[in-house]
Amino acid sequence: MSAPNKKVVIVPCSGIGKPFGTVAREAGYNLVGDLRPERTRLVALSKLVLGDEEAKDTIAAYPAVTIDGCKLNCAAKMVRESGGRIAREVAVQEVFRRYKALKPEGIAELNPAGQALARVLAEELTSLVDDLTAADYSENPHA
Repeated sequence: MSAPNKKVVIVPCSGIGKPFGTVAREAGYNLVGDLRPERTRLVALSKLVLGDEEAKDTIAAYPAVTIDGCKLNCAAKMVRESGGRIAREVAVQEVFRRYKALKPEGIAELNPAGQALARVLAEELTSLVDDLTAADYSENPHA
């Protein structure tokens, strides 16, 4: 049963200085801003690192999808440490392995291939968001 207030929290990597981190952020922006704005909410990783209470309350209230740019998995670690429930962990490098032609370059601004990789990743996550927002979390909030 779908409820209009169901959301999925998207927590992308902050990976400043790394193309895969930039892809993670851009994928989050694409998903939240363009593809599923009514079903998602972006929480900046930096807010969790700083212990922002509103960010912690948000990730406690809704399932989270983390998008990490490297093997450190900072987004996933911080969501867990902040009391959130991760519905799915996504690694940009895993997506890149399936789309080798979309090699991201650039940091402040991604090249066209990196932008395309971010868009592909965001589009892949739309069905997950749709499935999660259709679930009734009140029955099993820790599933």
